[in-house]
Amino acid sequence: MFTAWRKLSLIATAALLGLPLLVILWVGVELLIGGDYATLSHLWQTVVPEYIRHSLWLLLGVAVGVITLGVSTAWLTTACRFPGQRLLTWALLLPLAMPAYITAYTYTGMLDFAGPVQTTLRDTFGWGYGDYWFPQIRSLGGAILVLSLVLFPYVYLITRATFIQQSATTLEAGRSLGLNPWQCFARLALPLARPAIVTGTTLALMETLADYGTVAYFGVTTFTTGIFRTWYGLGDLNGALQLAGMLLVAVIALMFLERWSRRQARYDQRSSRPAQPFQLHGAKAWLASLVCWLPLVFGFILPALQLASWSLERWQVWVDPDFWQLTFNSFMLALIAAVIVVTMALWLGYGRRQLPTPAVRVSVTFAGLGYAIPGLVIAVGLLLVLSKLDHAIIALSKSWFDYNPGLLLSGTLFALLFAYVVRFLSVSLQTINAGLAEIRPSMDEAARIQGYRPLQVLRKIHLPLLRPSVLTALILVGVDVLKELPATLVLRPFDFNTLAVRAYEMAGDERLADAGPPALMMVLVGLIPVILLSRAMLKSRHSQLTTPTNTTKESDFAPVTA
Repeated sequence: MFTAWRKLSLIATAALLGLPLLVILWVGVELLIGGDYATLSHLWQTVVPEYIRHSLWLLLGVAVGVITLGVSTAWLTTACRFPGQRLLTWALLLPLAMPAYITAYTYTGMLDFAGPVQTTLRDTFGWGYGDYWFPQIRSLGGAILVLSLVLFPYVYLITRATFIQQSATTLEAGRSLGLNPWQCFARLALPLARPAIVTGTTLALMETLADYGTVAYFGVTTFTTGIFRTWYGLGDLNGALQLAGMLLVAVIALMFLERWSRRQARYDQRSSRPAQPFQLHGAKAWLASLVCWLPLVFGFILPALQLASWSLERWQVWVDPDFWQLTFNSFMLALIAAVIVVTMALWLGYGRRQLPTPAVRVSVTFAGLGYAIPGLVIAVGLLLVLSKLDHAIIALSKSWFDYNPGLLLSGTLFALLFAYVVRFLSVSLQTINAGLAEIRPSMDEAARIQGYRPLQVLRKIHLPLLRPSVLTALILVGVDVLKELPATLVLRPFDFNTLAVRAYEMAGDERLADAGPPALMMVLVGLIPVILLSRAMLKSRHSQLTTPTNTTKESDFAPVTA
């Protein structure tokens, strides 16, 4: 009986977390079945072709950008040795700490007409307005550039892990057949790494579809900006739901592509004998160093310096009590959301471990789909559900007590926290599952033999062993919540503000310098998980180099020696 109740509770929890997405699909189908084609027809005739065109060009451009940057840096830092290689191995992860819309603000401040770049050009050559041409950063090309610089670490991290594990004997066989290092990469290493490249690119593209701040600030009309404009600008909820449904279908297609690519990764070859990397000398070594430093400089260092400059200009903001109240709101919201999300992840992850039935596995997997769904889509579906519940509560309260309690769910912190749980559960769930996978099932069996119940096993055995995973999940979710913009914009209470919203509002009013302090605060906090991840990579590498029985080391691409 207790097992049946636990199984039912796990399935019900997963269904509750997926309710906003199910509502969007259901309402979209209901509108179509009911014959409500007027809104859909109007959207198709006016804005949807433009949304599709811009979204496709954005996806194509970002795909090319992240593949070019991610694969080249992954190969060079893994297969070659050159000046700065050790530092670049982990430093190339730093752009992950920079939200895309923050990078968009900094490049606008640097490259627009009044920015330092164009001002220097005019002062140097005596140019005036209209005397020269300069590319517009606020454009589709600018959005592609910014998103590529911020998202390429997804491809870098996954592809580099694959390059590390590839078979050294395969590449040595290519060298024995007369292939030079470039040919070994193009003909052997790159095809073997194709599943990892597709996986990393798919993750970057899902983040691109979910982005709102960058494309909205650059004036690029995509599905996310269209949903926001249709809902808030035109007051057309049905139109917003239909656009959200289209975007949801596109995201699901990308998710299936990512799952398919990850299934193919099992064909990668692994090396039973590590080999030494290529040692580059002279111009080749410095060229490789330049190739790796460029995305780091333009993706993190320059934006961070610009934010620091703006923060110094607005130093008085740092002593303003309102700013620290804003910071407190953001940190408390992130902390509360992280605790709730990690608790839910522990419940679902441990439940799947104890009850690995097909129904439970499918339900928990379904609950973890929210990370691939844009926050704006989740907000639309959640508001539709909570508003109906609020109206039902109000009607019931009026009929029973002749009292109107107002909106108890929608427009409150409850709605915002619910959206965060749906959006970021997957991040925590994957981290917890990785920690649970390292705990042998025999420990559970021994505890059950001694009479411990499942919750006692979790409290006395698993939680002490899961402390690193739990801490990592708390940090990752907290930082993601701190940077989340679309869901926060839609669902926050009217008297509640966060760092992300303040930075967006200041940038929207063209007060870029005023956006510097809240943006810099978010970036500083975002560095925490990146530093932890970097330390984990270095620790793993050190253990591989010092463990005699380890058969997989970082160096996998050895030149054939005579």
